Amino acid sequence: MKLTVHHSPRARSIAIFGGSFDPIHVGHLAMARAAQRRFHLDDVYFVVAGRHPFRRKHELTPFAHRYAMVTLACAEHVHYLPSLAEAGQDFSGLTTRYSVETVRWFRNHVAHAHDKLYFIIGVDAFLEIPMWKDYERLLELCDFVVVSRPGYKMDPLRLVIPPELLRRDAAAAARHAHKAGNGSSRPAHDQAHTILLRHSAVHLMDTVRSHVSSTEIRRRRHRNESIHGLVPPRVEDYILQQALYLR
Repeated sequence: MKLTVHHSPRARSIAIFGGSFDPIHVGHLAMARAAQRRFHLDDVYFVVAGRHPFRRKHELTPFAHRYAMVTLACAEHVHYLPSLAEAGQDFSGLTTRYSVETVRWFRNHVAHAHDKLYFIIGVDAFLEIPMWKDYERLLELCDFVVVSRPGYKMDPLRLVIPPELLRRDAAAAARHAHKAGNGSSRPAHDQAHTILLRHSAVHLMDTVRSHVSSTEIRRRRHRNESIHGLVPPRVEDYILQQALYLR
């Protein structure tokens, strides 16, 4: 009698990278690339934000344009995927969707039970996380990869995390610190840059050295200056063809 062995699917590492992407630029891609290498990510989902719950300093470019630019930027990277998770039912991007809802959506519709979920975020945005909806719950739903400039310290990050969420079990902390990728030990540098929570962790990544910003790109376009090299070539072509950011 022949026995059939059913193998469970391999656990994946998936990252959610949310942002306005107005426009997406080479700095965003550098962040994704650094996170992918360090955490052995199988896929990075670029989630184009819809209507933001907080007041913004500028009016967002229509969702369709921002999503198109993200799609073009992801086209050359097989594991970078544009996401409509915050587009709303009518795909207009006019609906406010909170990050905690987005992470739950990925848990229910994209990730499998044993998959590891990460949330890529800039340090400035992470320091504002106490203003986010259900942020305590959000911090426990997935690991956070906080991208910062070199030399940034962990202390400001700890200050915005509720003390009751921090992990106190030293043995569990040691096991978590030595678990990485394919089972290899995590370097001491990485251990020093990780805050262990009860059900997740916050990782500080200070190896990205890009100083490009969407704000500067919009300003350059408004002054009719070149943005060559600041955005992927296909995105630059799209911006020029659609005459974006001239006003």
